[in-house]
Amino acid sequence: MSKYNVRDIALDILLSIEKNQAFSNLLLNKSIQKYGVQGKDAGLLTEIVYGTIQRRDTLDYGLAPFLAKAKKLQPWVKVLLRLSLYQMLHLDRVPDRAVIHEAVEIAKKRGHKGIASMVNGVLRNVQRNGVPSVEEIKDPIERLAIETSHPLWLVKRWVEQYGLDKTREICLANLMSPKQTLRVNTARFTISEVIAQLEQEGISVESGGLVKEALEVQRGNAAYTDAFRNGMFTVQDESSMLVAHALGAEQGETILDSCAAPGGKSTHIGEKLNNTGQVISLDIHDHKVKLISEQAERLQLTNISPTVQDSRKVAERFEEETFDRILVDAPCSGFGVMRRKPDLKYVKTERDVQQLSKIQLDILSAVAPLLKKGGTLVYSTCTIDRDENGDVVDAFLDNHPEFMVDSTLAERMPEKIKQNVKHGKIQLLPSEESDGFYIACLQKKV
Repeated sequence: MSKYNVRDIALDILLSIEKNQAFSNLLLNKSIQKYGVQGKDAGLLTEIVYGTIQRRDTLDYGLAPFLAKAKKLQPWVKVLLRLSLYQMLHLDRVPDRAVIHEAVEIAKKRGHKGIASMVNGVLRNVQRNGVPSVEEIKDPIERLAIETSHPLWLVKRWVEQYGLDKTREICLANLMSPKQTLRVNTARFTISEVIAQLEQEGISVESGGLVKEALEVQRGNAAYTDAFRNGMFTVQDESSMLVAHALGAEQGETILDSCAAPGGKSTHIGEKLNNTGQVISLDIHDHKVKLISEQAERLQLTNISPTVQDSRKVAERFEEETFDRILVDAPCSGFGVMRRKPDLKYVKTERDVQQLSKIQLDILSAVAPLLKKGGTLVYSTCTIDRDENGDVVDAFLDNHPEFMVDSTLAERMPEKIKQNVKHGKIQLLPSEESDGFYIACLQKKV
């Protein structure tokens, strides 16, 4: 007999996310370790948790007609119905009767016979009658919001920025399962050495789609391998790997990574410097700076200097024209990585976007004097919102005539990405190739 119940654990995780606005990926990993969930069970748990969050509003729309007569539901009952409906609609391998039986057993254990009977009745009703079609929603923007489970304000915003068809593509891409991609630690290992070691540990990989040092996992979880522990690679999306290429750091240079935690881009720059020069990696939080240190240690990079510092106050610590190149991988709404963090779309607000764009501009303005003349400044975010991307860069250039757009960016980009470079800037939208991401490359005039 199994010592844990996958759906019970899923219910606890989902409740914690709702109640405490906890991060799904962190909670999921903790629960997998705590209960010793392995193999297919770990896969099922991940699928139920992420799928239920990703499609929350669509599931609620489907359940609504069957709950019309139900009195105010306790939060755990609503979440139990949600995760059960997700399995019935989207998991072909699990028969409906098993899903319903399991839900009723959990309802008995957590509540009483009355609740168990109601859960049974609702789910059997759904099984018999099916869920209502979103085609009944007349307004196309509202229909898209419900169909793809995105907040209405956000869909409206994207339609204004990208048009309805492109917004549909973005929203549908956010429902896809994320791929696991790895960045080979080329300062210490060859790509073929890493592939051989992973295959030995039962992990199947293929070459990445964009960046030469990237590998895409086809089977298994590479994060739990000796190869990972021994610093052979970092788990990172290919869009994030483009940043170090955009920066173009050369051996022996001094680089500032002004918003560096958890250290993925700092360590990539450190690897590209071949462990020479110095990367000063800042973050405002002490516990996050520790994460950068742990990464550098695992990868055996000695040129990373993790430092606790608010990057809006860098002038207090560093003199002007100290750095050859500066990266501002700014705090952002994260709208480009929603399939990895599906809970983001329910907690972010329009006000957050406005506040973030101010912080982003403040950081750019603070680090600008620290760059040497002729030096490169890269601004990047993992969002697709223009207020946080192009608008921030335009405002910065208006206020800082000593900077100009770097027209050589395309030369440093992989072949597949060159076509995306426009006036020293790249906007990638969520797709099969990568996450949504923005990069702008600027140069300080000599």
